[in-house]
Amino acid sequence: MAFLETKNLSFTYPDEEKPAISDVSLSIAQGEFVVLCGPSGSGKSTLLRLLKKEIAPYGDKQGIIHYKGEKLETIDAHLLSKEIGMVFQDPENQLVMDRVLEELIFGLENIGMDSEQMRKRVAEMVHFFGIHHLLDHKVHLLSGGQKQIVNLAAVLLMEPSVLLLDEPTAQLDPVAAKDFLQMIKQMNQEFGITIMMVEHRLEDVFPLCDRVLFMENGTVLTDGKPREVIQQLWKKKMLAKTSYLPSPALLYLEHTKNGQNIPLTVKEGRRWVNTLAINPKAVARNNALVTENKSIFSLKNIDFHYDKKGGNIVNSLSLTVYEGEWLAIVGANGTGKSTLLKLMAGLATPQKGSIKWNGKKIKGPLPLDIVYLPQNPKLLFVHDTIRKELEEVKKRLSLSDGGEKLQLLLSIFQLETLLDRHPYDVSGGELQKIAIVSLLLSSPKILLLDEPTKGLDPEMKKELGQLLMKVKALGVTIVMVTHDMEFAALYTDRCAMMFQGEIASTARTNDFFKGNTFYTTVINRITRGSQVPEVVTAEEARQRWEIIGEDSEK
Repeated sequence: MAFLETKNLSFTYPDEEKPAISDVSLSIAQGEFVVLCGPSGSGKSTLLRLLKKEIAPYGDKQGIIHYKGEKLETIDAHLLSKEIGMVFQDPENQLVMDRVLEELIFGLENIGMDSEQMRKRVAEMVHFFGIHHLLDHKVHLLSGGQKQIVNLAAVLLMEPSVLLLDEPTAQLDPVAAKDFLQMIKQMNQEFGITIMMVEHRLEDVFPLCDRVLFMENGTVLTDGKPREVIQQLWKKKMLAKTSYLPSPALLYLEHTKNGQNIPLTVKEGRRWVNTLAINPKAVARNNALVTENKSIFSLKNIDFHYDKKGGNIVNSLSLTVYEGEWLAIVGANGTGKSTLLKLMAGLATPQKGSIKWNGKKIKGPLPLDIVYLPQNPKLLFVHDTIRKELEEVKKRLSLSDGGEKLQLLLSIFQLETLLDRHPYDVSGGELQKIAIVSLLLSSPKILLLDEPTKGLDPEMKKELGQLLMKVKALGVTIVMVTHDMEFAALYTDRCAMMFQGEIASTARTNDFFKGNTFYTTVINRITRGSQVPEVVTAEEARQRWEIIGEDSEK
């Protein structure tokens, strides 16, 4: 008997003709670690929510869900709330109490647990996660990684048998994401909790899981062990799907005829590359430094705090942005990256330091040539259709050529068919594009982006990267805060690292990633210090590597 099972499960949202889930039959064994991946809109999150009875979406559901051999609908809701736990993508959406200790005991109080048992459980969980120092902290002051750990601990205090996770690392920096995923694996191995996770960080989750389900158009396209799924996608020549392969596997498959022993980890990848004999290709490289361009925006010795008692968020920070560049700002959660963007956008005023625009000190509001896209693009929309939203932007800007400019942007971003949709009814990637179009109507000189790839699938990231390259070609300077090292490595000109509220280092993108240990790409970790030429991305390997003879696995 399967532990968790769906039979011919279909689901259609209200007013939608096409089902979000179509005839999905799955059987999950107790203690399995299953990863769901695939394009946005393929039904992954819908499937997870259908398994969590209290938050199941409203619509037309067909088929059956069994848990421990019983129909989900017939099981006591109180029991299910404890036995099937869920952690969401955005930690803010799950936190309900003011302080960490209150958050941890909230669920236990709601199920009527007595104080002594509650105290014992909390003590054990706090010790396991090492969060003693956070108990009296206000939750809104925690970093993204800390908030997600608190959410996970609060769910685990209910002692669930099944843990559902919907892109839980989307807002975490690379180090925090790895720590979080290793903790999930530990829960799975040491406590036997059944895990079902939707995740786009495939390099991190493929080595940890037992099984991968690749979904597309509401159905399960492939189902099997990680290497089996990789082989199926590659052999079927689903080239559009190769973006979903972990970097070690993609690098391997592009440079060998053998489909066996596909590497999933850095260790396995390094073992393979050290069997290769490679003749480096002569590749013309652009050696022009962006720092030779004119300085368009600079900050010098900036201090900023929200609360005097809390200390500085930004501390004696200096940064120069050069005209026409794409600059990425990376660093751990809580180091002040988003605050820096708000200072650059004029949404916050520094207590100390100076800001220069085109070489001149700014006093008062920042120029309208700077536009800002927050992490949640929904904050920019107030009308019930995208067409009304864009018309309102044109009207507000009093654009004489607004119609022509809008049509050009809609054509570049391929959004013409979405104009009569509600902004909240489109995908995350589409919403990002619409928001960028609305900002570009003012013909800005600088576009500030806060985590633009958050929640996007690999194909959408690729599309967004190519579109932003077109925006840059129009003469727009881009400054982006991101946790996505692979995206930054592919598209940006320069990277800056923030640490404790200041810029710790800046360098050209390729040099930056080759000089870092944790804040770098998986492929750089594989090739660094090996016998093959060091590269940062699979694209760079394609350009620079020519394999001589055959490797030992062929």
